[in-house]
Amino acid sequence: MHERRFNRKIERLRDPDRITRLEVERVINITTGNLIEVKTVLDIGTGSGLFAEQFAKKGLIVTGLDANPEMLPVAQQYVPSGVFQEGVAEKLPFLDGTFDLAFMGLLLHETDDVLAALKEAHRVVLKRLAILEWPDKEQTFGPPREDRLSASRIKSLAKQAGFKKISQIGLESLVLYLLEQ
Repeated sequence: MHERRFNRKIERLRDPDRITRLEVERVINITTGNLIEVKTVLDIGTGSGLFAEQFAKKGLIVTGLDANPEMLPVAQQYVPSGVFQEGVAEKLPFLDGTFDLAFMGLLLHETDDVLAALKEAHRVVLKRLAILEWPDKEQTFGPPREDRLSASRIKSLAKQAGFKKISQIGLESLVLYLLEQ
């Protein structure tokens, strides 16, 4: 289990080239756009807290979750106001409708059960789930193609999980999906 999870050096998550490739600020702006009264966000697979940090800078109340307990103190350093805990996307330790927004940054392809992860996100989010993922094509960076998810698979599973509206935004190197309740 969890053989595809990130298990390399934590410092790599904050490499300047990686941050540029992730288009962090743009992703945060798109993710939080067009929503009324977003106050709380759950960063599922928070890692070093890269996206959580930006959500906090926008004034959101941030909760982060990661399967790797070594990530949590690093994320806490970058987001002192955040609450971080260990857990997996397929079994979120939160009550139904706890968060206005949930975010999965380069996580979905690493989950053991994509549908279960989407169902859990649907359960805990009130408004939107944003998923940042690798495109289904060969690239000189990121996971091998066989570990990537196609847009049609993500959309199909998102509908099965209960999301009503699904939009896809192509970024320079990645794809951002916005799933609405």
